Amino acid sequence: MKQINLKLPDNLVAAAQRHVENFGFRNIQDLATESIREKVFEKNEYDETFSNEEIELIDELILLSIKKKDIISEEELNKVLLA
Repeated sequence: MKQINLKLPDNLVAAAQRHVENFGFRNIQDLATESIREKVFEKNEYDETFSNEEIELIDELILLSIKKKDIISEEELNKVLLA
């Protein structure tokens, strides 16, 4: 096991302490450990899901980019994203 040190803003420490008290963690260290474990192992590093609103915003951004000729086509966009 390896020990690490974290510097956190006061407001984040206060919010973490409230979370500890409200949800039965022993201390902030246990909360941090569980949070990291959840992000790394349970959620496969990042959440790939998007809400309908987020998808609409992405689609709008793509269409505007094509309209402004920042991107020539959807095919070009896919090539850049998949590179």
